[in-house]
Amino acid sequence: MKILIENEIYPIDLLQEVFDDPKFYKQNGLEGTITSVGYYHSFEKNSLVFMLPKVFMAEDKKTVFDCTKDELVNLIVNESIKHKTQYNWVRQLSVHFYNSLTEFKKRYTNTSIIHNTETFELNTNLGDKEYSFLDLLLSFVNFYKKNKQQILFKHIEFVSNQAKKPKWEKTIRKSLPILANGKTPIYVEITNKKKIINTEEELLTYFFSILNHLNTEHNLNLKIDKSFNLITGKQFETLCNNGSAKLRKIKHRYFNDTLKKMYVLCELYFSQFDKSSIKRKREDFLAISNYNLVFEDMVDKLFSDKLNTLEVDGITIDKLKNNDDGKIIDHIYDYKSLIDTSNIFYIGDSKYYKSDSLAGKVSKYKQFTYAKNVIQFNIDLLNKKGQNQLGNLRYRDLITEGYNISPNFFIYGYIDDINNYDSHSITKKGSPVPSYHFEDRLFDRDTLFVHQYKINFLFVLKAYTNFNESEINIFRDDVKSRFRKHFLKFFNNNEDCGFEFYECNKTPHEYELFVEENFKKLNGKCFCTIDNRLLLAKHNDDNELDEILKHFKKIEKLE
Repeated sequence: MKILIENEIYPIDLLQEVFDDPKFYKQNGLEGTITSVGYYHSFEKNSLVFMLPKVFMAEDKKTVFDCTKDELVNLIVNESIKHKTQYNWVRQLSVHFYNSLTEFKKRYTNTSIIHNTETFELNTNLGDKEYSFLDLLLSFVNFYKKNKQQILFKHIEFVSNQAKKPKWEKTIRKSLPILANGKTPIYVEITNKKKIINTEEELLTYFFSILNHLNTEHNLNLKIDKSFNLITGKQFETLCNNGSAKLRKIKHRYFNDTLKKMYVLCELYFSQFDKSSIKRKREDFLAISNYNLVFEDMVDKLFSDKLNTLEVDGITIDKLKNNDDGKIIDHIYDYKSLIDTSNIFYIGDSKYYKSDSLAGKVSKYKQFTYAKNVIQFNIDLLNKKGQNQLGNLRYRDLITEGYNISPNFFIYGYIDDINNYDSHSITKKGSPVPSYHFEDRLFDRDTLFVHQYKINFLFVLKAYTNFNESEINIFRDDVKSRFRKHFLKFFNNNEDCGFEFYECNKTPHEYELFVEENFKKLNGKCFCTIDNRLLLAKHNDDNELDEILKHFKKIEKLE
């Protein structure tokens, strides 16, 4: 197995050694740049390759595995380290990474994050009901781990049956016993006067010969009982070429479910080498040239639950991900507002970069556009159906004409522990990014703040295929609460956000007249909450509200 990383440069000789054609890299002279993320296997070159996402690159040309990309290529075939326990991550990562690609393959045609022009970006020669070499390898390993005790029992039972009418003199002379408790000799190989034909032994030999070959070639560290007969070396190569024919001759012998499954696995394996088979492939692969779509879908499966289904003119809020201007929101969910008990949409954008990178200007402006599109959609609903028809969602207040605060966030994948698949490790990254037309108007539709977070990529990778609905809901509840607390902490810190919050001490029926009389000074600075509190957000540099503040009391903390 070789491990390459997306967007990294490698010698062209190496790439031509493992790939049958250059569709996964771009050649430039004597070097080539990996352009895809995914899995590749060549039967003719006997090469198994993983092209990992660029998030596995860290700073100073190092990978997150604390080695260079060139050292990583041959890491697990290096004799000095391949059996060390600290490199067990290779096998675990391979399984989770491959499973994520197959999960996306199942989901991508229906997912809302895919543009029509991108629906064929997933590059594979595997049909819906076809398997890859890695599928087969994992099936052999899983079947063995699940059934090895039962298989070994059948084998020992056969050996025991050979003990009928034994030739003890010849047995003692030609074989070494195992001493039980240091005293009692047990002979595993017994010479018989009459051999008993075991119809299962031939299949066991084929199965364990294949398993032993996979174990040796791909460093699986499986412990195979030495009592099994194994075919190795050139004899195994010969077996691969005529294995399908040999299996057909013994197919009628097996009725036991375990043996039938074992037979099918052997049949699938040998079919890859059967030169007479029209299904024989030179290679199998599952790769994608724009892995950001896979990362978005992995994060979206964790974050975005089913939204409200209020319908206006045939348009439902759960279609908010697809904006009218063609932009597609990565993640959106409704949750408790920052200033009252109403709900508001939290809008997120997955950023697929190297582990230490931050979003640039284009990404920030796109995120502001996403938020404004969602606000406009809800205002359109409000204009058509009236405020009470939006349920608990509340964007604009009719009294002040102010807009609720719309929480926005970027979320980046990162890796800081190659063994950590079980903790999301979500932490803040960088500083919140502001956007406004008027700096002192917090409750203006154009005033937005985007917070930035990073999430453990390996957790997302595992959760994508391993989490059930209950586990996903636990994650969502935790993250929603966590993000809201982060936003509140930001707005409760005057030095960070630049605002202080006040609540009007007038009665609710006096609000409308008060706002109307002071509208020019309060425009974009006030908002009437769903529980009839008139809030004022005063910017530190705003000196026009001194007279108005006598009608308000300061709020020490938003909750």
